[in-house]
Amino acid sequence: MEAQARRIVVISTGGTIASRWQGTGFAADAPGREVLATAAIPHGITSEVIDLFNVNSPRLTSAQQLTLLRTVHEVLADPGVDGIVVTHGTDTLEETALLLDLHHVDSRPVVLTGAQKPLGAEDGDGPGNLYDALLTAATVRDLGVLIVFDGKVHAARGTVKTHTLAADAFADPSGPRVGKVGFGKVSILHRPERPEPLPLPAAGAVLPRVDMVMHHVDADPLLLEAAVRAGAQGIVLVATGAGNATPEFVTAVRGAVERGVLVALTSRVPAGPVTEIYTHGGAVDLAAAGAVLTGTLRAGQARTAVLAALLAASGRGERSEILRRIVGAAGDLARAGAGAGAAAAAAVAA
Repeated sequence: MEAQARRIVVISTGGTIASRWQGTGFAADAPGREVLATAAIPHGITSEVIDLFNVNSPRLTSAQQLTLLRTVHEVLADPGVDGIVVTHGTDTLEETALLLDLHHVDSRPVVLTGAQKPLGAEDGDGPGNLYDALLTAATVRDLGVLIVFDGKVHAARGTVKTHTLAADAFADPSGPRVGKVGFGKVSILHRPERPEPLPLPAAGAVLPRVDMVMHHVDADPLLLEAAVRAGAQGIVLVATGAGNATPEFVTAVRGAVERGVLVALTSRVPAGPVTEIYTHGGAVDLAAAGAVLTGTLRAGQARTAVLAALLAASGRGERSEILRRIVGAAGDLARAGAGAGAAAAAAVAA
């Protein structure tokens, strides 16, 4: 007798995989059933669709992400469901994936996928990505939230969009991928480390403002200070190098932290940890001013981590501690990098 079919729920949110020509450009407008109809369904899987919303992902809001988060938990409350696939636009997919992963407590997988080419394109990648995502959702367990794209399986944490147009659009620049999909099989190569999951945010929670500010040559803290004045409860400073800015930024960060703003420090460099190596406005001074180093989490995911920490607690110290736990594994890598950097500096000084 054939084994019982795996039941996979597909949650459709829009994106390129659901996009059609609108006269001047492409935009999401196809319902989930049409998106699913483009893909072959792997043997032994039954599928059903939830049309949650239909937007180009640059228009996605935190409120919509929380709606998706709660929907995922509602679907997994049914023990008859074996896994979830979320079809999503690629531009902000990395942010949604991390938010879902930070709150994911189930052994059953949630797999995000999308496309770089629109619905109906002759050489479209959506159908293949969706097939691979369905197969992965029906196969793996205890890996958290995953991103499946171009035959590769990635952990939510650390994975970012690395190419604007190529089919192979996602990677973790600082770490290995989880696995691969091919010949009807999912092969797991690496098991991701994940922090202790956070509880779901309270229903009706007021969403905090979280802004990002980038450092560059000639930069001053004007925009960071403007974010504080605008009511930001969280700020991500996208620094240069291993997490470096200027003494003026240090002063601004210290002032923001004293006002209760949760400040996270990341880098505009694609790979490697943020580390405490340099002073005179570097990560050493920014950390001393109260910024939380985010290890290998880059800008979008660092902002997601700050948002999750703000929603998880109300006290300043507790929020900072939660953020440190969220970035934990990345922070361990950062500390290791800092140790190597300090050793190298000591050797040079000697």
